Amino acid sequence: MLFSITSLPPLLIDLWYQEGTGYAFLDSYATLLITGLVMWLPVRNEKQDLRLRDGFLVVVLFWFVLGVSGALPFILYEPLDISVADAVFESISGLTTTGATVLTGLENLPHSILFYRHELQWLGGMGIIVLAVAILPMLGIGGMQLYRAEAPGPVKDNKLTPRITETAKALWYIYLSLTIACALSYWFAGMGAFDAIAHSFSTVAIGGFSTHDASIGFYDSVWVEATAMVFMLLGGVNFALHFMVFRRWNFKIYSSDAEFVTYIRVLFLVAIICVSYLYYNHTYGDLASALRQGVFHAISIGTTTGFTMSEFYLWPGFLPVLLLFSSFIGGCAGSTGGGMKVIRVLLLLKQGMRELMRLVHPSAQVVVKIGNKPVSDSVMDAVWGFFAAYVGVFVIMMLLLMASGIDQVTSFSAVAATMNNLGPGLGDVGANYAGINDFAKWVLCVCMLMGRLEIFTLLVLFTPAFWRK
Repeated sequence: MLFSITSLPPLLIDLWYQEGTGYAFLDSYATLLITGLVMWLPVRNEKQDLRLRDGFLVVVLFWFVLGVSGALPFILYEPLDISVADAVFESISGLTTTGATVLTGLENLPHSILFYRHELQWLGGMGIIVLAVAILPMLGIGGMQLYRAEAPGPVKDNKLTPRITETAKALWYIYLSLTIACALSYWFAGMGAFDAIAHSFSTVAIGGFSTHDASIGFYDSVWVEATAMVFMLLGGVNFALHFMVFRRWNFKIYSSDAEFVTYIRVLFLVAIICVSYLYYNHTYGDLASALRQGVFHAISIGTTTGFTMSEFYLWPGFLPVLLLFSSFIGGCAGSTGGGMKVIRVLLLLKQGMRELMRLVHPSAQVVVKIGNKPVSDSVMDAVWGFFAAYVGVFVIMMLLLMASGIDQVTSFSAVAATMNNLGPGLGDVGANYAGINDFAKWVLCVCMLMGRLEIFTLLVLFTPAFWRK
């Protein structure tokens, strides 16, 4: 019932631009409202606290049910002439802030449809933050409990309670403030009001949808690119960290956070490599162009946003693969970014160093630390478990795509781009996903959900123990 309201802002946009899409959003609103009402009425008087087990089911259903429901306006708008598979793919891609699209000729689409795509990403981004900061730490997903002490007060609870709303409210204010600041910055940089609002939605949400096929490259503006880079960087930072900085008004908190420092170092290193290789290979005419292209794409792909200025998947040598691999690291835990998260990769590296040290000094007691705090073995076990599950799911999904007739490069990059919630891939999915078969699109929908739900949240529903009383 609440999600049906998402059809109303695009309806107002259509009334403003008079493009004849209103019926699709009005029908969608009525359908979702009535369906939700029918489901809610029989249980409206039930009042029970959620258990941890309920939490897994609620989180999975949130993205699955709303992802499918969000496809309604795409299906109902007849001129779009879109299949169910394409509509669900576009909706789930928006809600999970992946940014993979099956739509082309974006400039010719009605403003209401364009706005709706960006709205899905913005709402998904807010949901992701609450999920990552307020819910997953309690469920103990893949080492996310490491942030239980870092996040605002209510997150320290061990069970799901209504007090999560306090955390959500604090995060909401930060998210909204960043969105408004981003929209105003885009507007001052030269974007029109509609494009500025739409792109602010997809930038802060680390989504990557654009109102133009050429993405940010359409504007050919240093100021627009600089605005995008700043807010992509901010969107990829743990929002609990943003919360602590704004609450104490102390920006040194950023530099004292080990994950944030690693996040900046990784992006800086990838940017240096990209700029250097583009310049020495004469891919662009001068150093300034190589600098713009290299830094922008390092940040955009590294944070899993997916904005582009050019066809980076056609760049020379190893650069396209390097950028794709940087998306495996992704943003910080508790951010709208995708990937495995910086904190997990950092812990895996530290664990590797610990094992090397143990080989040299078998009797040594080596402790893995983040900052000056030791990390418990339970967290390390969870991170290793997450990594193993990630690799296993990745291999299965890639083989399924190859079995459907897609080549190896396209299959690998499509699974990587969707599981990491990145969007653009290599090969046949470099520009968009319109050309692949419907079976592959359904598989990639599962990949997007897997990536956004941190793998375990979805996999746990398939274990017999979960359903035993």
